[in-house]
Amino acid sequence: MTTRLSTSTLGIVIALFAYGTYSTADAVVKFLGNSLNVFEIGLFITVFSILPALLFKPKTEQWRDTFKFRRPVLMHAIGVTRMIAALCATFAFVTIPLAEVYCIVFLIPIFTALLSIIILKEKVSAARALLMLLSFAGVLLVVRPGFRELQLGHLATLLCAVLAAASVVMTRLVSNDERRISLFVIPGVYSFVVNGIAAAIVGFGDMSLVTLLWLITGGIIGGIGYLLQIKSLELSPASLVAPAQYTQIAWALFFGALFFQEFPDALGIAGLVVVVIAGVGNVVADGARARIAGRWAEYRAAQPAKGPTGLDGPGPDPV
Repeated sequence: MTTRLSTSTLGIVIALFAYGTYSTADAVVKFLGNSLNVFEIGLFITVFSILPALLFKPKTEQWRDTFKFRRPVLMHAIGVTRMIAALCATFAFVTIPLAEVYCIVFLIPIFTALLSIIILKEKVSAARALLMLLSFAGVLLVVRPGFRELQLGHLATLLCAVLAAASVVMTRLVSNDERRISLFVIPGVYSFVVNGIAAAIVGFGDMSLVTLLWLITGGIIGGIGYLLQIKSLELSPASLVAPAQYTQIAWALFFGALFFQEFPDALGIAGLVVVVIAGVGNVVADGARARIAGRWAEYRAAQPAKGPTGLDGPGPDPV
């Protein structure tokens, strides 16, 4: 029991570092938006983020099998949706405040649940539906459409959330059939090709050594964040790790205020608080249901079997 608790705690600590690392990489992307276009940023960040992530390749999988898909249509759809989502996120980080990007991105679980209902025929409890509506209300408080001018960055973030949710649902559909290395590499390939072509068309800017070093730093930090996230999920249940993601709101407020002079007003802060409370509540509720279901299964397994007569025991052998 002690060992399990310490392992879970370590997983949560690693998750906190993972999401702090992600937020740092996002701040670097926002900083680079002053000197580079979004396609250049996407291209180089993709290339350099692969460097640490290469260490994650499962030993049982071979590089030569990366593009041997069992469900090619869905795999390419995952690559395209994740590529466009990443491009939209990059544009959003460059054009609107960090906290507002994260707030809208945290709608991904809502869109995932809605798509799961439609495509996977999953059911959503009334409590979870209420928390989803609360999350949406929090986003409205932050963005306030109709009361303030919406920018393309807000729409790009919303599209990012929808496409990211779609990729999650499709990944669930293929997760038992496709290799992990394929799921990791295919979005990177699409991102590299599309950003490379677009950057060549738009034109590469004059890149200084300092800018290149920032690109390398942002890419490597993002790749390390991915590795830390995977490690945290190996050590702790997802229901314990997931709430750590909402610390990105704190990081966004910190980086936004310190480096980009972004200060949300009182309504904006209230909306962020609502989003975090609803999101954490949703994760905790899911974890509680999973624990209850697990304990009930253990209880049922421990009970003696009931025979046809209702007495304890398997009953007489009919043969």
